[in-house]
Amino acid sequence: MANIDNLVSLADRTQQERNEIARKGAIASNKVQKEKKLFKKVVEEKLGQSLDSMVEAMIKQANEGNVKAFEVLRDTAGQNPDKIKDEVEEEKRVIYIPAKDIGKAFVDLYRDIEERKHYEYWLEGGRGSIKSSFWSELVAEILENNENMCALLIRKVGNTLKDSVFSQMQWGIDKLAETYPEVGKHWKATKSPLEIKNENTGQIIYFRGADDPVKIKSIKPPKGKYIGIVVYEEFDQMNGMNEVGTIDRSVIRGGEDFIMLRVYNTPTSSQHFVNKEKRIPKADRLVHRSTYLDVPREWLGSKFFDEAEYMKSVNERQWRNVYLGEETGTGGNVFENVELREITDEEIESFDQFFYGLDFGWIDPVAFNGMAFDNDKRILYIFEELHGSKISNEKLGEMLEPWKGELITCDSAEPKSIADLKAYGYLTKGAKKGPGSLEYSMKWLASLTKIVIDQERCPYTAEEFATYEYEQDKDGNYISAFPDGDDHHISAVRYALERYYRIKGQ
Repeated sequence: MANIDNLVSLADRTQQERNEIARKGAIASNKVQKEKKLFKKVVEEKLGQSLDSMVEAMIKQANEGNVKAFEVLRDTAGQNPDKIKDEVEEEKRVIYIPAKDIGKAFVDLYRDIEERKHYEYWLEGGRGSIKSSFWSELVAEILENNENMCALLIRKVGNTLKDSVFSQMQWGIDKLAETYPEVGKHWKATKSPLEIKNENTGQIIYFRGADDPVKIKSIKPPKGKYIGIVVYEEFDQMNGMNEVGTIDRSVIRGGEDFIMLRVYNTPTSSQHFVNKEKRIPKADRLVHRSTYLDVPREWLGSKFFDEAEYMKSVNERQWRNVYLGEETGTGGNVFENVELREITDEEIESFDQFFYGLDFGWIDPVAFNGMAFDNDKRILYIFEELHGSKISNEKLGEMLEPWKGELITCDSAEPKSIADLKAYGYLTKGAKKGPGSLEYSMKWLASLTKIVIDQERCPYTAEEFATYEYEQDKDGNYISAFPDGDDHHISAVRYALERYYRIKGQ
């Protein structure tokens, strides 16, 4: 009769593995098959547990270098050591991002990260530089190869996570699964709570907003695991390094292998906290910049490159910041693309379409603007303005008489005022704000080739756009946050043009 240890191990294979072993000639007779079934039944009754789970544990032990487990597997299968070794090594293979997925700007960076030469990686650059594509596939790879690691993905505002970082991380997993199909089978995404979990290992990818530090501090990974990867997306929106340091200290604990990724489009101002901090020498920090010029044309599409080249031809300074990720400003101005000049009647008559926006107010001023937008050249022209404080809706209705019949997009936070204007015969609607709309619309305006404002016709609008600066932290560093207060006409302009900046990809 066959050795019971060998038979127990043999019985502890899945049916698929048994078939494979039989195909290779490891099991050569019906007698062994009958004995295997008999002893499997007997041992399971004695032990009170499935032999399937026992052999899984044995395979794991062999993978971890347990010589005895390796020998039992070898003897049971009836194979030579080299074949078993090949099977064990295949079981524990390491996953890598395929070369076809790595843009040329990221090759050396990828090697640096794989070798853990640094702890902090600052990924800066311009539009279309595929930073987010790189980090999302990288996170998926690292987690696959380190089963005791979890990941934390952060943005400044929590309600922007689902449509940005969460979706990007799912893309990274799906992309890696194109080469390693097993990757896509065990990651499960849920929206409540917002997380992605590996159902095989228990690893979790957490998503948190920096606007709720309590939720970050309260994260408790599953037993035996720790947060080994932290990614800050839109890092320039954070409120300075004091806030960042507080978050870092609350999550970096419990392990030995850590990777910190800070991802951002390079701020214009050299005084921005990101640009100031990255210049401080630090042995465990690597600052890496990428641009669209390093990306295969087919990845972004010809239209993307055409728009970039057009901006370069009309405003090279802005192109260098928006597309090359260079610091091109010296102060904290949000709109470096403002041009104050007369807009003639002849120019206004040549415009095909006009847009109108209204920001309500009482103590703060009511702000109304009329404008035109050249979408092909990405130039905005602002030439109509109403401005005043403590203006009733009835009075406002009288002031807006010249624009009766035009569609006016208003601040949706004032539904009663919108209803009053409709009752007075105006065609009005509320702006669609939504998570992240303020930041996105501000950045969209700042990315235009020009914002041309007639300062004679629109003095308050010109003043707002020309002097509007990023917020500063307590140390006087500029941060990528937009102050609330002196932005009434800016808001009116944002509302009027929402149909453009809310279109995906523009």
